Amino acid sequence: MISESQTDRFGFLHIDLNSFFASVEQQLHPEYRGRPTGVVGTMADTGTIIAASYEAKALGIKTGTKVGEAKAICPDIILVNGSHSQYAEISHNISAAVDRCCPVAHTPSIDEMVCQLIGREQEPPRARAIALEIKQAIREHVGDTLRCSIGMAPNRYLAKIASDMQKPDGLIGLLPSQLPRAIAHLELRDLPGVGAKTEARLNRKGITTMAELLALDRTGMHALWDSVWGDRLYHWLRGAPTGDDGAPVPSELQKSLGHSHVLGPEHRSDEGAWAVAHKLLHKAAMRLRLEHFYAGSMGLTLKYALSREQAARAEKLKRHTSGIQHSGWGMEARFRSAQDTLTLLNVLRGAWAKRPQGDEFSRPFFVGVTMRDLIPESERQVELFDEPGNRSDLSKTMDRLNLKFGHTTVHFAGMLPARDAAPTRIAFTQIPVQYGVEYM
Repeated sequence: MISESQTDRFGFLHIDLNSFFASVEQQLHPEYRGRPTGVVGTMADTGTIIAASYEAKALGIKTGTKVGEAKAICPDIILVNGSHSQYAEISHNISAAVDRCCPVAHTPSIDEMVCQLIGREQEPPRARAIALEIKQAIREHVGDTLRCSIGMAPNRYLAKIASDMQKPDGLIGLLPSQLPRAIAHLELRDLPGVGAKTEARLNRKGITTMAELLALDRTGMHALWDSVWGDRLYHWLRGAPTGDDGAPVPSELQKSLGHSHVLGPEHRSDEGAWAVAHKLLHKAAMRLRLEHFYAGSMGLTLKYALSREQAARAEKLKRHTSGIQHSGWGMEARFRSAQDTLTLLNVLRGAWAKRPQGDEFSRPFFVGVTMRDLIPESERQVELFDEPGNRSDLSKTMDRLNLKFGHTTVHFAGMLPARDAAPTRIAFTQIPVQYGVEYM
């Protein structure tokens, strides 16, 4: 018989950086420390808070709060336009600091890291010591305003749950002998992968509390989810590994890449939206070449703000996260695989010409450009009538200059009105990659 002391071990540490973007701003700007601070994508009152400092959270301002509402709650709140490049750089610095204590095995997002423990590291006292070393290393080597909550558990799924159980600056361990009772008090939404829609679906099936979920046996869990996910979840919540430890299943091949942007008030016109679309295309085409892909199709998405009268007449009304009532349009253009900017710009221009016209489509506020049907350079067959190479050479020359001096140093004239607009978006669910002197 295996004793409890032999089985009570931690397999993973999940590091969750607390209010990461806001904490970075307070680290970079000492005058922000101790004051309510919010990071925004746009300063418009209809925009949303992307990240809030703990001083702001104490007032009820959180991620998703409208900028106008945040200003009403706290007129003195410090609002900062997010800096993707700075956040990416500091995320990499934190990862290096964590590596000093324990190798980083996974990076689920820009503000999360996972360490896998081996051998004696799995013993609870040693695992706790490593977690405390990580906290100290981040403070000493990156910044003393940066805090993290760390979850310790037998598998990655539970470690993620544990990291959310005590914030800020928490340290929680979930041992097999404590499970599943140690998580019975949580809400269903506390489970990674369970959002509002999934929770509603579980409620319709009679599961409204975590205790009810945990009362199901493996067969019941499989039936509840109607997939092998239910079997995995049954084991994860009891501290057992299932082979992938809750890691997402990677796709065999990247299917698309692109950029989107909510337009600032100064660009909410046909001319402004086109200039921003041009810049998004510029960035996407550059990434295609740097990541060694060709694209076979392009998606263009536009969203248009509606007046109250137009919204009342609309058959299908959508509401953006900013609260803007809008109509939407999109199309996909297929073409012979390409990666040079001029060819892709011609495709974008053709798609743009097909956008809807009329009063309901006169106030664009969102643009998205996506490259799809990606083909690795190594797998693309050269066609008999391929363009001789001038366009490709031009694009590569532009890349060399932009990598050295900044991504918008050399560009086509069409994006000039939006040269400084549509900065690289803040990334929550991906780790930004540095290309030259900037991140994308």
